[in-house]
Amino acid sequence: MLNDLSAFWMPFTPNRLFRDAPRMLTKAAGVYYESSDGRRILDGTAGLWCVNAGHGRTEIRDAVARQLETMDFAPTFNMGHPLAFELAARLVRHAPKGLEHVFLANSGSEAVDSALKIALAYHQVRGQKQRTLLVGRERAYHGVGFGGMAVGGIPKNREAWQTVLMPAAHLRHTLDLERNAFSRGLPQHGVEFADDLERIIRVHGAERIAAVIVEPIAGSTGVLLPPIGYLKRLRELCTQHGLLLILDEVITGFGRTGAWFAAERYGIQADMITLAKGVSNGVIPMGAVLVRHEIHEAFMQGPRNDIDLYHGYTYTGHPVACAAALATLDIFEREKLPERAASLAAHWEAGAHALKGLPGLIDIRNDGLIAAFEFAPEPARAPTRAYDVFRACFQRGLLARATGNVLAFSPPLTITTAEIDQLFSILADAIRATP
Repeated sequence: MLNDLSAFWMPFTPNRLFRDAPRMLTKAAGVYYESSDGRRILDGTAGLWCVNAGHGRTEIRDAVARQLETMDFAPTFNMGHPLAFELAARLVRHAPKGLEHVFLANSGSEAVDSALKIALAYHQVRGQKQRTLLVGRERAYHGVGFGGMAVGGIPKNREAWQTVLMPAAHLRHTLDLERNAFSRGLPQHGVEFADDLERIIRVHGAERIAAVIVEPIAGSTGVLLPPIGYLKRLRELCTQHGLLLILDEVITGFGRTGAWFAAERYGIQADMITLAKGVSNGVIPMGAVLVRHEIHEAFMQGPRNDIDLYHGYTYTGHPVACAAALATLDIFEREKLPERAASLAAHWEAGAHALKGLPGLIDIRNDGLIAAFEFAPEPARAPTRAYDVFRACFQRGLLARATGNVLAFSPPLTITTAEIDQLFSILADAIRATP
């Protein structure tokens, strides 16, 4: 193994702490990684919310290899290749009704920035140039582009660039431990948090607001669930005041909640949906924006020889990424992975909440195949207890994700009930063993 670990500046990582005791993954198959010391590590996080169909899928590998043998790259500026059009059509087939167009990108961050730019440009082409304000939410994560950071609400992700971010307003977050701790599924209390949008409208004026963007489930900040009725209320307010509603489904898309998209699961009609991660099973980076037909058509009213939208990326619709995504969709359709996730959700929920009462836990929350375990904050403690439990999990053969005082889990949708039991057993042992 390479001994010099200093060259790679790792993202979202305390690099010096990592180099003191590196955790290296060298192989992956099914729902397991293998560590550099030869141990099997149960993947409790689907890589990073993305390997929903499990690791080492030969169908995706073979599709990528065939595409590389056929054509490695093709531009999509004034040119096309068949796979990009086929993928867009396939995504529309599974998208919630009304989302009939797809803008392809290369990551969740790019998908979010693309959606925000489309929203602003949409109002301009309709003659409402004053609609320039974007609304995000406290504790939200919408990637690391400058647009995504502006609407994002995690302070540490913003502070170094605060002075150059475009103006944005932020809704209250939805976490309410006093009323909703240890809820099973979506919390009962908190629909009124959506009414915070009315406060923002009163302050800024509805005529100045372009769009509201929220994650159905806020993942990176520690899995904050939408209270029952919350997203429907946001939709009502957006419709009432002429605001676009963008759902960031980078982590909730592709079966994670038991449906293809959380918008479908929760019965919400979005104007745009951003997606990434699971679309290609993490094999080749890809992102996309699903766009409502009326928004797309607003850009098609000018001269036919004009560019409709001055936005895009060199690798938009990359043929190898499209091949990976199409093979991933084949697996999802054939193995009915969203339905499989729905069928496992009750067993997953029971296993998660069986850990209630373990030392330090102040909340357990879940929906679909997502779970979060929140530990009591200890202000003088660094790193957090959650981070220590994360390391204890890895030593025992389980990959978790630590974020602040929360451990989050989002396993591949191919996980079995026995492996779910194994996951929560290891987690319980790790919590008990961590002072």
